[in-house]
Amino acid sequence: MGSGQSLGLPHGKGPHQVGCTDVMADHTRKGCFFRLYYPCHPSEIREEPLWMPRYEYCCGLAGYVNLNIGWCAPILSMTFGSYRVPVCWNAAVKQDDKFPLIIFSHGLGAFRTVYSAVCMEMASWGFLVAAVEHRDQSACMTYYFKPKSEHEQQNENTTPETTSSQYQLQEEWLPFKKLKEGEKEFRLRNPQVHQRANECVRALKLLKEINSGKSVDNVLHKDLDLSMLKGRIDFNNVAVMGHSFGAATAILAQKKHDDFKCAVALDAWMFPLENQLYHKFVKPIFFINSERFQTAENVIKIKRLCSTNKQIKIITILGSVHQSQTDFTFLTGHVLSRIFQTKGTIDPYVALEINTRAALAFLKRHLDLKEDFGQWDALVEGHGEHIIPDTPFQICSL
Repeated sequence: MGSGQSLGLPHGKGPHQVGCTDVMADHTRKGCFFRLYYPCHPSEIREEPLWMPRYEYCCGLAGYVNLNIGWCAPILSMTFGSYRVPVCWNAAVKQDDKFPLIIFSHGLGAFRTVYSAVCMEMASWGFLVAAVEHRDQSACMTYYFKPKSEHEQQNENTTPETTSSQYQLQEEWLPFKKLKEGEKEFRLRNPQVHQRANECVRALKLLKEINSGKSVDNVLHKDLDLSMLKGRIDFNNVAVMGHSFGAATAILAQKKHDDFKCAVALDAWMFPLENQLYHKFVKPIFFINSERFQTAENVIKIKRLCSTNKQIKIITILGSVHQSQTDFTFLTGHVLSRIFQTKGTIDPYVALEINTRAALAFLKRHLDLKEDFGQWDALVEGHGEHIIPDTPFQICSL
C-alpha cells in the first residue's frame, strides 16, 4: 500500500465491522463525553459520520496553532469538512460475545475524532474503544450543556416537546487554554493531566453502569438505546491508551483505577507527570515512539520509569513523526503535510499497521484475549521492518 493512496481514513482490517456513536452522559462539565467504537452487525446500508463533528472545532484548531480564526477556520472546514469516518453510525452492537475495553485519551489540541483510524482498527479486532474528549481545556475545543436562563426559556416558543429537559439546555463551548506570559507550564499541565486521568476513570465507571443494565441518559442521541451494551463489556480485560499528552494521561489513569491492567503510550509526552509518582507506576506499559518527536529530556524520564518498572516495553517506528499516529497523516495533502509535519518518510498505512499490531500483541500478553495477536509478538520486542527496540537516541540528533 503506497503513497499513491487517495486522502481519507482507512477501513479497519480486522474481522469485525465497526459501529460508532457519541456519548455524553450528565450534560455538565463534570460529566462524560466520548466517542465509542465497537464491533457491530454487518450492514451494506450505513450512515458514516463526518470526521469534523462541528465547525467550532475548526475554530479551535485555528486558535491552537495561533492562526487567525476568521480566515483559517473556513480553510480548515473546506479542507477537512467533507471527510467521513468509515463506520456504521449508531449501529447495533454485536450480541454474540463480550468485548474487552480500551479507554483512549487524545493529545494536546486534539479532540475525540482525531484518532479515528487507530480506534477503528482496534474495534475491528474486537475491542470497544471509548475515545474521551477532555474538558480540562487541553482539547482545541469541546463543549457541554448548561441550563437556559428563565429569561431565555420565556422568550422561546414552547411546545410539549421543547419543555422537556433536553430543550432547556444550551451549549457552552470550552476553547483551548493557552499558557499565559510568565506562567510555568508544569503548573498548567500537571493539574490537567490529573483531570484527564480522572475523566478516563469516569468513562470507565459510566460504561460499567451501562454494562450492568443501569439506564443512562445520553444527551446527544435520544434515538440510540445504550442498553444494547448491557452485558457486552468484559471488565476483566481493560486497557488504557493515548497519544502524547494522552499517553501521559493513560500512564496516570492506570494508577488511579485497578481495572486498567496495562497502558499503551503512543509517543508519550512525559513532562506533565510529577517525578514523585514514577515509583508508583508499576503496571505494564508499552511505549510506541516516533522517530522524530522524542527529546533527550523526555527519553530520560521514560528511562527513569524503566528503572523501577520491569514490565515496560519500548519500540521506535523509523521514518515516523509525531502526527503519524493521528488521522492528520491520512487527511493532509503534500502542501499541508509539509507545513504541519503530518507525514514522515514511512507510508502512513504501514505506520498504522505497525502501531496497532504491536499494541494488539502487547495487549495479548497482559489481557486474557482469545484472538491470536501473538502472531505479531516480535513487534513488541522491536523486531521487524521499520522498527527498532528502545528509544530513538541512537538514530536522532537530539
